[in-house]
Amino acid sequence: MPVRLIGGGLVGFGLALSAASPLSADTLPARKAGLWESKTVSAEGNTTARQCIDEKTDQLAQGALGGGQCSKRIFTRTSTGYTGETECKIGPISASGTSVITGDFASKVHMDVDTTLTGIPNMKEPVRRKMVIDATYLGPCEAGQSPGDIILPDGKIVKMPQVGPR
Repeated sequence: MPVRLIGGGLVGFGLALSAASPLSADTLPARKAGLWESKTVSAEGNTTARQCIDEKTDQLAQGALGGGQCSKRIFTRTSTGYTGETECKIGPISASGTSVITGDFASKVHMDVDTTLTGIPNMKEPVRRKMVIDATYLGPCEAGQSPGDIILPDGKIVKMPQVGPR
């Protein structure tokens, strides 16, 4: 279900990989350009999606959740990767999260994400989402794919908004 994918995996990915800002202690490396497959496992279910990325769309994916609305995005380099803390707002919904990120960003990225959402319409209590995301580089993007294309499990393609000239 696309809503769950966007609400879970892609939001988690955005929280975990929010673009570096002046508040950031460290900057996350960019993923290798090409086709990546992300497997998201959470209590809400498992989702697998593929995305064709280049440097610009990777930066957009890294900042997907924030859109300039994150008051906190701190990433700290550790001996095994990075830890992250984020606080972002999308409309009435506030999201605060922590993440542990490992991998070489050229062939694999592993993320453990723990997010608490408040302000969800018709929900009185905060909603806590824990997910594990494993992203694997598959190779060059396939013929006909554009950077930013997200290929859903049912084969549908979601186009990412284009940012500036390519």
